[in-house]
Amino acid sequence: MATNDSGQSSHDTPTDAPPREVRKRPERVHKDSLVLVHTGNGKGKSSSAFGVVVRGLARGWRVRVVQFLKSGKWRTGEATLLPKLGAEWWEAGDGFTWDVEDIDESQALALAAWEDTRARLQEDDLDLIVLDEITYPINWGWIDVDDVVAAIRDRSPKVHVVITGRDCPQELVELADTVTEMREVKHAFAQGVHARRGIDY
Repeated sequence: MATNDSGQSSHDTPTDAPPREVRKRPERVHKDSLVLVHTGNGKGKSSSAFGVVVRGLARGWRVRVVQFLKSGKWRTGEATLLPKLGAEWWEAGDGFTWDVEDIDESQALALAAWEDTRARLQEDDLDLIVLDEITYPINWGWIDVDDVVAAIRDRSPKVHVVITGRDCPQELVELADTVTEMREVKHAFAQGVHARRGIDY
């Protein structure tokens, strides 16, 4: 973390005054839908995506969430609540790769989820689709990144897409309209505190 001459964190250094000038904005451009990427090694990538899901549902959007790693065994808070609010929900994975017994089965599950997702991207019955943790099976070579780029690029024009996961491939970063990188500054897990209900899942 950056520090100033006095040794203080730059985050703790007060500014002279609140900004008063209006930032110059680029000329407005209309896009039917957007692609968002939430990546980085910090906490909050999926949580942020689920915030978008809540906003969409509140606007009457048709929303689908595909989780490429998590399985129904997790019993996460979001998987309990968001389908009740109207989201289509598919926990397509079978957990972290170091916990599974059959890695080939994990790969097959990820591929099946992608095949279904690719088809749904072309349909007009969705407003938002979240590809939660899809970067992992892409980076493991299970799902072809060029195929993902093509499917998102050529999707139905009204479908917004949110992609989450660490180490997002550059091809998807370049395709996206908005890319946010979560950076870990400090994490309770590093102190031996395990994942907590309501906070982490």
